[in-house]
Amino acid sequence: MGNKVGIWINHSKITKESITPQLINWFNSQGWETVPEWDQEITEDVDFVLSLGGDGTVLKAAREAARFNIPVLGVNYGRLGFLCEVERGEIYSALKKVLRNEYTVDERLMMITSYFKDGQIQQDMVLNDVVFIRDSEETLITLQVKLSGEPIASPPSDGLIIATPTGSTAYSLSAGGPVVSPDVQAMLITPLAAHALSSRPMVISNKEKIDISLTRGSKCRVTVDGKYMTTMNSGDVVRIETAPIKARFIRLGGRSFPKVVREKLRDRWHE
Repeated sequence: MGNKVGIWINHSKITKESITPQLINWFNSQGWETVPEWDQEITEDVDFVLSLGGDGTVLKAAREAARFNIPVLGVNYGRLGFLCEVERGEIYSALKKVLRNEYTVDERLMMITSYFKDGQIQQDMVLNDVVFIRDSEETLITLQVKLSGEPIASPPSDGLIIATPTGSTAYSLSAGGPVVSPDVQAMLITPLAAHALSSRPMVISNKEKIDISLTRGSKCRVTVDGKYMTTMNSGDVVRIETAPIKARFIRLGGRSFPKVVREKLRDRWHE
């Protein structure tokens, strides 16, 4: 491998024609090859992936690139951009640093979820979160949670979020969960509108195996990183545990975790 970059663009935010030709020409002038639609032609023979979009785009790119141990540089064309390393106006100055190898790689914990149903197993890689949420036909559901076989209190609720530290600033945060540094090797359990005053978010070891079963209600929806995975029925079991691979993000310095929290999570009322 050498001098080859994959480009992943969120076409709902950026038109391919508006930026891809300029990027290809720029990389060519630096002696680099490009894979202009790496999201459609996912290969392992690239040195890094350039993600152009928002958090959702870099999330997808990093999850796919993790399978090949490829780092991702996220450029923010969205609103929040918590996972993106640079803003759109900084793209070429950032790329010059990457091509000079003036960067570090930040590795993030990922989870793998296994859904056991009718003797079959469906598995998905997770970078942000797995969300269990009641179906619109249900009033309340009870999700029994076991940590390495040991049950914990599981009151009736609207659902449950299992998140990584990276996902702690996504849905889990809006549900009252804590902000967790991405360097922490842990998983989060955040209840959704639990009907018990004692029900609080939990931060648990990344070595735990989390088994979740639906014990009250006939069904609930399960999403992985915001994407619908399946409908969980009464008696079904979903296991969540730390994945054997990690997502890799290119970092250029000057963007510490406290600074990101301070800038990205300040009062956004006037947006």
